[in-house]
Amino acid sequence: MTARTKAAAPARPTPRRPARAVRLGPRSLAALLLVSAVGVAAVGWPFLAPPTSGLSAHAQDAPWLFAGLLVLLVAVVGASIAESGLGPKAVAMLGVLAATGAALRPIGAGTAGIEPMFFLMVLSGRVLGPGFGFVLGSVTMFASALLTGGVGPWLPFQMLSMGWFAMGAGLLPGPDRLRGRAELALLAGYGFVAAFAYGTIMNMAGWPFMGTLASNVAFDPDAPVATNLARFFAYCLATSLGWDLGRAVVTVVLTLALGRAVLKALRRATRRAAFETPVTFEAPRAGGGRETPHMTGVTYEAGP
Repeated sequence: MTARTKAAAPARPTPRRPARAVRLGPRSLAALLLVSAVGVAAVGWPFLAPPTSGLSAHAQDAPWLFAGLLVLLVAVVGASIAESGLGPKAVAMLGVLAATGAALRPIGAGTAGIEPMFFLMVLSGRVLGPGFGFVLGSVTMFASALLTGGVGPWLPFQMLSMGWFAMGAGLLPGPDRLRGRAELALLAGYGFVAAFAYGTIMNMAGWPFMGTLASNVAFDPDAPVATNLARFFAYCLATSLGWDLGRAVVTVVLTLALGRAVLKALRRATRRAAFETPVTFEAPRAGGGRETPHMTGVTYEAGP
């Protein structure tokens, strides 16, 4: 009587962790949290500071002070993230995507919020991760401001907001498993909400500049928080609702129409770039050099 053996069931493939152009280390993460906290204070101070505080007494000066501070902090975050592993391949991809985004922004400038660069930021952040997304959003907005002449005290707030926008896409769930229509629906929904959030943040950054030009919707440093919230809501409805809605709709349409192809291209480029694959060099061997594959990367052996 012979023993019968059961055929071994095929092992299920383990989902591969998505490659990241930038892995956030403790230092870069701390810098990112710091600049985000200061950014929240910079755009939300009219609702955080009581009417009797000294900050409210300098309502016209505070936006300028926060703008100067954000420039320094965004630079610190960029340097910290670069130090944590922004290699030459990641820099090259950053340059290509930032240039593409900056070139897309003027296409719909001045036309009902048609800004196609937003969908590219969403898809890039999704594929390349939150660290790369923050750097990409900030650099793209800076480059587009130089291209369109949109340099002003609002630029640091735009850079920070776009960095948040792209970083949030990298924090969405299921980066290694969710694919197809479900992923496109997730990204389109996020893009719709984030487009309105971007417009709201920029409104909060510029709203205190109004002074007494429009008494019914302007920020009043002596009014309670509830009154200023009502004024701000009216300001958003009167000035930016059409732009924000146009930006959100364009982001959704482009994500659903072009998202599959763009995601595929970004993931293919990420795999070929092999951001996380280490490359080492060994001493020459007798008989000539050759390329030897390893589990953790590719080792190049020099010839004689």
